[in-house]
Amino acid sequence: MSTETTNWPDLAIGLYDRLTGRNAEITYEFEDFELQVPSSASEDAKHATWKMTGTLRVRTKDNSEQKK
Repeated sequence: MSTETTNWPDLAIGLYDRLTGRNAEITYEFEDFELQVPSSASEDAKHATWKMTGTLRVRTKDNSEQKK
């Protein structure tokens, strides 16, 4: 049985889970990108292409203080 991450949401969650509590900050930056948006979760879903110009930034910051 494989334990590899197979999708982006699981990868992001796993990364954040490992960094939480370590005063971590995760920043994603995308420049001029295209996103294929499915009409449903089925295998034969139709997709719309969203083209985005400029920059999209997603930041996550863990502000909790660690006490020893």
